Amino acid sequence: MTALARAEQNLIVRCPDPLNAESRPERLVASFLTPQEHFYIRSHGPTPQLSEDHRIVIDGMVDRPGSFSVAELQAELPVRTVVATMQCAGNRRAHLQDVAKTSGDPWDLGAIGNAEWTGVSLADVLAAAGVSKGATFVATTGADEVDVDGEKAQFGASISLVKATSPDVLLAWAMNGEPLLPEHGAPLRLVVPGYAGVRSPKWLTRIEVRDRPSDAPIQAKDYKLFPADVAKDDADWNEGMTIEEMPVNAAICQPADGARLDAGRCVVKGYAIAAGRTISRVEISTNGGIDWTQADIDASSETPWSWSQWHAVVDLAPGPNVLVVRAVDGTGQMQPERPDTIWNFAGYLSTAWHRVVVAVV
Repeated sequence: MTALARAEQNLIVRCPDPLNAESRPERLVASFLTPQEHFYIRSHGPTPQLSEDHRIVIDGMVDRPGSFSVAELQAELPVRTVVATMQCAGNRRAHLQDVAKTSGDPWDLGAIGNAEWTGVSLADVLAAAGVSKGATFVATTGADEVDVDGEKAQFGASISLVKATSPDVLLAWAMNGEPLLPEHGAPLRLVVPGYAGVRSPKWLTRIEVRDRPSDAPIQAKDYKLFPADVAKDDADWNEGMTIEEMPVNAAICQPADGARLDAGRCVVKGYAIAAGRTISRVEISTNGGIDWTQADIDASSETPWSWSQWHAVVDLAPGPNVLVVRAVDGTGQMQPERPDTIWNFAGYLSTAWHRVVVAVV
């Protein structure tokens, strides 16, 4: 079965080429770990097909440049597993598009998933190569070719050396105990817990240690946050905030927006995430945000990188009901109330209170 056929069967396809598809909301609360076939797919170009003996180059500011295969990693370095949520920086973009037009695919709430990743620590790979004095960034390149406003290049992104040497940053070959599917980066991808998915390139071909960020168009001219009064054509890419760590967010996965429900008891379910921080509270309103009740947090990981799943039992009166969720993280940060206060031309970091309107009979 092709990647597109799998996506059409299991996901909501937003763009067939390059393939971009999001998880169905009900699947996000069906299990704590999101099955690979139900995990969102974010592609910036055609999916490359790499062989199992594909080799990844490591070079730049290292003492011992070279290359390695996945089999060599598995044989020579300690294997690690990390449970971490991955989320596109454009998740919930559709809610900003309700305010005004943005660029990018109209993701609803499903450009997110939680998985157990298996691989080796990037820190161990860097230690084996020997990082040279003065290095401050690690850039990674994928085999996929991307087009950023007419500029074609291989997918590339970078993270700080400090983040790269965190033990939970992985070179991963498996999700939930299964080998990566081609659309999820086989044979090897980077997993940077807590950061936007764009910092976790798939189909790795190169790891370069540098004294500055990657020059690749995705890093230099995309995935940056600008104020609402800046238009894309006027953007100074050197001034935009590079999107890395993801802010607190929460969404209602059940019931669906527009659902018709019987009056009375209703179970509301969803997810909440604060990358690297705990979720301290999730609150639900059934009247548009006037009155609130605290939800129960059902499942969360022992690692700081995973989402929390929650539920609340509420009573619904006949007529339209506006269900709203908001989350608070361990530092007291709360989601903004309205999407118009955080609108930006690229539709990134859509974290306003999530609203679902249901008809109750």
